[in-house]
Amino acid sequence: MATSAMSEKRVVLLCGDYAEDYEVMVPFQALLAYGISVDAVCPGKKAGETCRTAIHQLSGHQTYTEIRGHNFTLNASFEDIDHTKYDGLVIAGGRAPEYLAMDAFVLNMVRNFVNSGKPVASICHGQLILAAAGAVGGLKCTGFPAVGPTLIAAGALWIEPDTLAACVVDGNIITAATYIGHPEFIRLFVEALGGNISKSNKRILFLCGDYMEDYEVTVPFQSLQALGCHVDAVCPKKKAGDLCPTAVHDFEGDQTYSEKPGHDFTLTANFEDIDASSYDALVIPGGRAPEYLALDGKVIDIAKHFMESEKPVASICHGQQILAAAGVLKGKKCTAYPAVKLNVVLAGATWLEPEPIDRCFTHGNLVTGAAWPGHPEFISQLMDLLGIKVFLCAEEMEMVMVMVMDVSSFVE
Repeated sequence: MATSAMSEKRVVLLCGDYAEDYEVMVPFQALLAYGISVDAVCPGKKAGETCRTAIHQLSGHQTYTEIRGHNFTLNASFEDIDHTKYDGLVIAGGRAPEYLAMDAFVLNMVRNFVNSGKPVASICHGQLILAAAGAVGGLKCTGFPAVGPTLIAAGALWIEPDTLAACVVDGNIITAATYIGHPEFIRLFVEALGGNISKSNKRILFLCGDYMEDYEVTVPFQSLQALGCHVDAVCPKKKAGDLCPTAVHDFEGDQTYSEKPGHDFTLTANFEDIDASSYDALVIPGGRAPEYLALDGKVIDIAKHFMESEKPVASICHGQQILAAAGVLKGKKCTAYPAVKLNVVLAGATWLEPEPIDRCFTHGNLVTGAAWPGHPEFISQLMDLLGIKVFLCAEEMEMVMVMVMDVSSFVE
């Protein structure tokens, strides 16, 4: 079967102030990592401007809690979007859809994507925009439970989510209840774009800890799950189902990063039961957790196992503090968050300057990154080491070639 990378595909990510933090960044960086071009836009804002995000989670109250999340930087201008030049649309949830659903230009753009038959993937409260655009009549869809009555009133065939990971597909519309369902949500969107995934039966271990950086655990975790990998997250002295609090580290004009509380991250396996030899790769998130994890003997043994076995290891930001403490960086070329340069150099590694901050490097079996803006490269380089590819199927490739030939003959 003829195959090609997904680089021919372009999609729009519709954002707004106080969109849910994960529901913006996870699909944005996952799709970029797979080779898909993503333009993130917000009405009234231009490329380079930011949207504030919100962290929503259920914390034992009758509804979700909200705190401030990261600042999300847009990479395109809303006024420049022409739906005919894109292959799909993603609508983030959170509180932003409440006001975006009142914007006539947003509704017109959404209708254009829906009516063209291109994939439209909407999550959580994003379905309010679909309802306002008159795009859900007679269609099966789900969402955060609180938006159900609105979707029913708009004529949708409401599917009550049995879990908050629920996803529903009807025609070219993909809907999901919350970011818990990101792995399936993203996979369904990639497939709707004509994508296929190869060699995804990999087992990957994440070394987690309290106050690891929020994005640096969840973005790669869910991105790899969306590819079909079996991913386990463990933390010393904790078991499957236990929580790790995370930290939101952001760059807000101070001399170093700021910190705010992040989402609680749910572990998937028992640390004491881990057999490192049963995994194909190791991922080490950054944040503040690596400072103390580097003092744990079993953590060090796990890091040594993967490096000495020459299995893929991907470490980002402060995660390299663990590798330095394990004594496995000697002779390696790597980067890290700039403040960790001392650890890396003292451990005998050759320092690679992260310019710009999203730069990542692969040396042998080791992928290193400086901070979460580099996730697309970080995940993509780990995929390369694992042999995982996202590609277009033959039918999609034939359509692309026909379009190219049509344009060429028109130019001639």
